[in-house]
Amino acid sequence: MTAKVEVRNLTKIFGNRSNAAGELLLKGTSKQEILKKTGATVGVDRANFQIEDGEIFVIMGLSGSGKSTLIRMINRLIEPTHGDIFIDGENLTKLDKKALRETRRTKMGMVFQDFGLLPNRTVIQNVEYGLEIRGVSKEERYDKARKSLSKVGIDGYDDQYPDQLSGGMQQRVALARALANGPEILLMDEAFSALDPLNRTEMQDQLIDLQEDLNKTIIFISHDLNEALKLGDHIMIMRDGEVVQTGTPEEILTQPANDYVEAFIENVDRSKVLTASNVMIRPVMINIDKQGPRTALKQMRDNEVSNGYVVNNKRELIGVVDATDMIELIRSKSTDMKSIVKTDIPKTDVDTPVSDIMDDISTSTIPFAVTNDKNQLQGIIVRGAVLGVLSGMEVSDFE
Repeated sequence: MTAKVEVRNLTKIFGNRSNAAGELLLKGTSKQEILKKTGATVGVDRANFQIEDGEIFVIMGLSGSGKSTLIRMINRLIEPTHGDIFIDGENLTKLDKKALRETRRTKMGMVFQDFGLLPNRTVIQNVEYGLEIRGVSKEERYDKARKSLSKVGIDGYDDQYPDQLSGGMQQRVALARALANGPEILLMDEAFSALDPLNRTEMQDQLIDLQEDLNKTIIFISHDLNEALKLGDHIMIMRDGEVVQTGTPEEILTQPANDYVEAFIENVDRSKVLTASNVMIRPVMINIDKQGPRTALKQMRDNEVSNGYVVNNKRELIGVVDATDMIELIRSKSTDMKSIVKTDIPKTDVDTPVSDIMDDISTSTIPFAVTNDKNQLQGIIVRGAVLGVLSGMEVSDFE
């Protein structure tokens, strides 16, 4: 993947004595002590990160963490005190006003929490607004606005005014306006925070669907970890202006960087983020092309299990055998293990969310087999391991 956005040592200090505050910051002085000594407020403290082309990158933290200041520095609505911002390798901090204005118009779109719609303009006129500012012809901007409204699922409201729409519909209009300009990068600052839970969920789903089609680079600000885990390809957690941890949703959940992140994720519904690959354990694997009944039974006894998962030389899953059946097979002096293999067993893909299979796992008498797209056995899922991982334990504790 190519870095679409790169941020290096990005810092924002509010106040008249920003130089003095910056010197103290470099010496390791705390944000609170800097405020006390200089009257300056550290908004963002030397943030470093990269955002890949076509990903949803979620920046999150509690109120006052610096996340909204940071996103506004990326398009220089707030001027950085120090640091650099690169878009496709071009340093935005070095652009003059004219070049910056052109970059904003052609490469970036922004969606705000309060929608930011113009109350005296109709829906279609709001969506056309950015194109109108750019001098696009009336016919072309109308066509693009209509297509953009259709993409966000709000056809038929062209002549309505914002105050005639629900909050969820207004946010769809705001999103359509941002998309109409054809931006490569979409900045979304707490875009769904003002919506009720139902509309918020619908907008999250809408964004995921749009991203599959449009493949934009999206920088999304949120204070809701469940939202971040649902939307983000990568998540960056901030605290008091500092970047605390950056990682995939799974890395954030399974490898918290410190006690702060661990406390942050304490009440998260892990089942909606973790997949079968995160909760599977190593099975006793019996190669039917190489092993006979006696070696297979010994392997099960050595591992203190009553079931063995049968594969061939290519590690393709065939089924499962029971130790009791294996004993009876040996007593009958037969070596035909195929006759006792049960092929009708529950299985799932490595990428299946745990939430999708929780009910089936809880009622199955046989552990789920986890396979890849070639039907090769990757692991098995047992109920105890699932419950343990969802409560924060390591899957290795069950192997």
